[in-house]
Amino acid sequence: MVNVLVDVEKLDEMVEYQKQSVVSRTVIDKPKGSVTLFAFSEGEGLSEHTAPFDALVYVYDGKAMITISGKDYEVGTNETIIMPADEPHALRAVSAFKMMLVMIRT
Repeated sequence: MVNVLVDVEKLDEMVEYQKQSVVSRTVIDKPKGSVTLFAFSEGEGLSEHTAPFDALVYVYDGKAMITISGKDYEVGTNETIIMPADEPHALRAVSAFKMMLVMIRT
């Protein structure tokens, strides 16, 4: 049996808010997918862009406005949305918010 180091961590403590910033932490980065945590201070965001793969966003604190193909979606604590591959999308913090971004590259 192979020894594997496993830690139990609290999701909300893995990234911290920083004033006027977007903070990210990659938790998993593999050829077939990634999991990245983000903390956005109020008013911060990511400008419109596209990605070649579907991405699942899970907001676990606060509230975000996520725009996909020109349509706005307000996503709050314990809510999720999928940003489809090749569709333009952007994010903006309505209030400070934390999210997990899961991207599957297949």
